[in-house]
Parts: sequence; C-alpha cells; structure tokens
Amino acid sequence: MPTALEVQIKTLPDAPGVYQYYDKEDQILYVGKAKNLKKRVASYFTKNHENAKTRVLVKKIVSIKHIVVNSETDALLLENNLIKKYQPRYNIMLKDDKTYPWICIKKERFPRVFMTRNVVKDGSEYFGPYTNVRTVKALLDLIRELYPLRTCTYDLSQEKIDAGKYKVCLEYHLGNCLGPCENLQTETSYNETIKAIRNIIKGNFKQSLEAFEKLMMSFAEKMEFEEAQKIKEKVSLLSNYQAKSTIVNPTINNVDVFSIISDESYGYINFFKIANGAIIQSHTTEIKKKLDETDKEMLELAIVEIRQRFNSVSKEIYVPFEVDLGDNVKVTVPKLGDKKRIVELSERNAKYYRQEQFKQIKIVDPDRHVKRIMTQMQKDLRLSEEPRHIECFDNSNIQGTHPVAACVVFKNGKPSKKEYRHFNIKTVEGPDDFASMEEVVYRRYKRLLSEGESLPQLIIIDGGKGQLSSALKSLDVLGLRGKIAIIGIAKRLEEIYYPGDSIPMYLDKKSETLKIIQHLRNEAHRFGITFHRNKRSKSAIQSELEQIPDVGKQTITSLLRKFKSAKRVKSATFEELKEVVGESRAQKIFQYYNTAKK
Repeated sequence: MPTALEVQIKTLPDAPGVYQYYDKEDQILYVGKAKNLKKRVASYFTKNHENAKTRVLVKKIVSIKHIVVNSETDALLLENNLIKKYQPRYNIMLKDDKTYPWICIKKERFPRVFMTRNVVKDGSEYFGPYTNVRTVKALLDLIRELYPLRTCTYDLSQEKIDAGKYKVCLEYHLGNCLGPCENLQTETSYNETIKAIRNIIKGNFKQSLEAFEKLMMSFAEKMEFEEAQKIKEKVSLLSNYQAKSTIVNPTINNVDVFSIISDESYGYINFFKIANGAIIQSHTTEIKKKLDETDKEMLELAIVEIRQRFNSVSKEIYVPFEVDLGDNVKVTVPKLGDKKRIVELSERNAKYYRQEQFKQIKIVDPDRHVKRIMTQMQKDLRLSEEPRHIECFDNSNIQGTHPVAACVVFKNGKPSKKEYRHFNIKTVEGPDDFASMEEVVYRRYKRLLSEGESLPQLIIIDGGKGQLSSALKSLDVLGLRGKIAIIGIAKRLEEIYYPGDSIPMYLDKKSETLKIIQHLRNEAHRFGITFHRNKRSKSAIQSELEQIPDVGKQTITSLLRKFKSAKRVKSATFEELKEVVGESRAQKIFQYYNTAKK
C-alpha cells in the first residue's frame, strides 16, 4: 500500500511549476522550481544524495504542495516570491534590508530633480536604485553644474505665477535657477532641460554634448566669448564624467551583467547595469548555501531577485555560463571582445568582494575563516575529515653529504613551529631519498604512537610516486595505512599523487588548498636546508680541528664551546687556549697554527 507522500509524487503533473515541501508540523521546509514537476520532485526520493543536509531534508518531508504555471519564467518569479514570503529553512535567500537611493524627477510643473530613499507611486519618474550614495551625489552635482533647476517646493501653477504670488530667491541671483516662479523661464524650455537630464541619468551623454557644442559655437560666432567659455567648461565637465563612466564599448546598451564566484559555503554574485557603455549600477551580494546548490542554481535565483530589487527591464543579460530564465530575456554567454571583458570585470568584482568578506571574517570571526578553509581542503583533496593537523616531510642531502630530513606541522592551516622536527638519517648509507623517507616516516609515527600523541589527519610527502610509496611502507608496518590520509606533491608541475593511483591530480593554481600545500612544502624545504647547512658548517669546523695531532673529540667540543669557531681558535693566544684545554694541549694547538702560518 503506497503512502500518502508516494501517491502525491506519482500524481504530480509533467508541467512547469513550483513545489513546496512541508514537515509533520505543516511547516514549510523548501520551495523549488521545475521544468517538469513530476521528474524534479521524484529525483529527491530516488537519488542517493551526497549532501548530508539534503538527506536530512528528504527525511523530514511529509507532504508536498505544487503550483502549475505557464512557463519557466513564471516558475522563477513565483519561486522567488514564495521564498521571500515564507523564508523556508532549506532555501538560500538574498537577504538585504537596506533601502537604496533613487533619483526622482518629480511629477509637477517645472519638475524638481533630487535624491530619495522612498519611492512614492504618484506618477513621478524614479531612476535606480543606486548601490552607492556617492554615485548619486556625483551625478546630481554634475546635473546642477550643467543645468539650472529649481529647488523650491512651491506649487508653480500658471495661475499662481500669473498672480505674482512668488518672488525669485537667492538661487536665481546665483545663476542656479532661471526663475520660472516669476515667468522668467517657459515650461517648454524647462522641459527640454529635464529631457536632457533624463538622458544623462540613463547614461546617454551624446545629445547633451551635441547641444552644448552647438550653443558654444553660436556664442563664439556672436563674439560672446565669455558665454562660450562657460559652455566650454560644461562640455569639458560632461566629457570628463563620460570618460570616467564609459569603460566598455558604447554600443553595449541597456544590458545587465551577472557573475558568480563560490566556495564550499557561500556564493558571491555581482551585478552590473550598463547603458551606452557605462556602468550605471554595480552591486555584489553574498548568499549562504543550504543544500550544496550549484553555481547555476544560485545565479538563476539571484538574477530574478536582483532584477526585481533594482527595477531592471533590460531585455538582454551577459553571464559566464548558460542559465535558464525563460523566453522574455535574451541570455548571452560572451566568448571574446568587449562583451567577454565586461563579464570578466564583473567576476573580478565578485572576487574582490569575497576577499574583503574574508578579511573582515578573519578579524571578527576567525573560527569561521578556519572552518571554511578546512572544509575547502577536505573537499579539494577528497578527504574523509577536515585536515586540522597536517605534517609534511622533506629530505635534504645536498651533494650526497650529511643526509637529513625535516617534518613541519600545520594546525588549522597555520605553521606550528614548536612542533617542527629534524631527523638525522641513521640506517641509510649514502644518498637514498626513498629509503631515507621510509626511515623518517617510520620514526616519526612510531614515536607519536608510543607517546600517545595525536596523529595528523593528512601527511604530505615532498616528492612524487617513489617518495610516496616509501612513506606508505612505513605506514603499513605501523598499521596506519588508511587511518591517516597521505599524498605526494611533485615539484615540477605541482602534481598531487594519491596511493595506488598513477594519474596525478592538478589543483587550480589560485586555490587556497594548493597555496597551503605549497606553504607546507616550502616550510619543510627551508627547515631542512637550514639544518643541513648548519650540520655541514659544523662538520667543516670539526674536520679542520681534527687535523691537529693528538687532539680528540672532547678537546674539540671544549674549544668550540668556548671560541664558537675554528677561526677564533686559530687566532687565540696561548694563554687563552691554556685556560680551556690545559698547557700540554694548548702548546700543540698553538704550535700547529703558528707553524702553519709560517
């Protein structure tokens, strides 16, 4: 006998729509959209979900509701509205409670132009919203420099003006207003100014520039050079503003650009609005993943939400990959040229925003930052747990002498220098990197096991397949194979090798996981080389002192403890030597060096 839920799934229509999942308390859990409701909903109950949260969601579903719509576009819009209305626990949401500024051209005789955060449906024109107040103020300052406008709140009806109800104010005497309140400017002339302002706000500077240039030439022909100079300054002002704004091909007009950068837990979506080659709006938002959503799923939801929020009616959007937005919008994935560059610029903005968020998180919530990096490393390296404790091994035997090895330790992605260890190779004769690696890995973990110390979650071997195989032999002997993850990193192309797999893995060169692995490898190399250099240096000193007849190891140790170097022993006086090693040996050492000088 099928359950009520199974019956619901089987009877869903093969049509586009929106589905809603409810739990046993009739609380909404999740809202989703689908091209085919039956197929999409059934997939939740037939697939083995890798994401733990999705598995938990499916277990909680007790009932399903659905709404059939005409098209994918309708499904997208309805899904977005229902998510905002019900705020289900398992849906990503673009939360943004900020009020953004708009530029308003007021519906009135002789319209005022001003900034506002309140959109009133009174027939006035609103442009925006803008994501940056400075942008709005700069634009309004430009407009006021170019065009005289009234700022008063008078009701400038023709009757009141004719009745002489108003007098011009200081703004008129300063040249900032042409005095429509005393009939000194006609409504037609004022409306021409508003038309030019409307074009500038939309990013269309061409008509205003042409009009100013004609006016400038007219003044010049009439020998009114002072007026011509004023207009020239306005042309220069407008041209400079346009040059700053226009960053792409001016033929790219009335287009929205979207891009996304994501990591394990968050998506960062950037939005540009472009008019006449100028970015007139830019906004980046962060969304938290709830069910391991793909970039495509997050971007589709974000596009619908952001276009609604910012009142966009552009018929074309540029994106870095294909998205399903229905038939009302043309989706373009640029491959080259200016269009491609603008999408790359959008991606760069999303990356910068992500970096800024990380910097703030490091300061405000360092634990979240560590958790994010560890989760990313676990995913990138296909580990069963987060690599909170990592150890990296490197061999140093320059020119085959004094073979040594180094082990460096990272905790939570950072060096733990007090836990670094050096190893003198004891059981291997001559330069044999493979046997040396086998020895040090065995010694390191034999000791940790005997002392009851915690073991790392990840071991990194600086070397390719051969070095990795040698380290694995020691883990096998100690019974640690499979209990600690182990990988090798080859120097030349940064290939990462796994046990039993001859084909290496390549991480993204910019990934944080590779940067941490490189940091580990470089630390191990530095630490090993320093130890090797010190050992060689000490060996060279000792070998020089060993050349002195009848001087043994104990005497050499005493001399080095006092004088620190063979050079100082060589330049010491007989009395100084006598104090350290006695008269008989001092005589031999002093005589050896002084004879050598002659």
